[in-house]
Amino acid sequence: QVQLVESGGGLVQAGDSLRLSCAASGRTFSNSAMGWFRQAPGKEREFVAGIRRIGGITYYTDSVKGRFSISSDNAKTTVHLQMNSLKPEDTAVYYCAATGRYFGDYMKEDVYDYWGQGTQVTVSS
Repeated sequence: QVQLVESGGGLVQAGDSLRLSCAASGRTFSNSAMGWFRQAPGKEREFVAGIRRIGGITYYTDSVKGRFSISSDNAKTTVHLQMNSLKPEDTAVYYCAATGRYFGDYMKEDVYDYWGQGTQVTVSS
């Protein structure tokens, strides 16, 4: 089992920055990839960014490319999401996810086995 705890959400103005963190505990050595998803009110949960344990390959949804950056620490137990130039449409609950699978589409939520409780990000205009 892997436990994930997110932190760093909050209320900011458009154009501001936030840094989300996700701390993993438990069987973290089994993680092959970690990712961030978000769910806005009335919408389905969507992929935001992901990072593979081996090679550090990163993935982003088009709407955040150039603004958001995902990274992990050397121990691969903490993942960060640096969010710059935030927009009101970035408002959502952001969830951290982890998977032990080495195959699959890391931009799809059904690949991920473990999920955090979520952290609220609100961007005012």
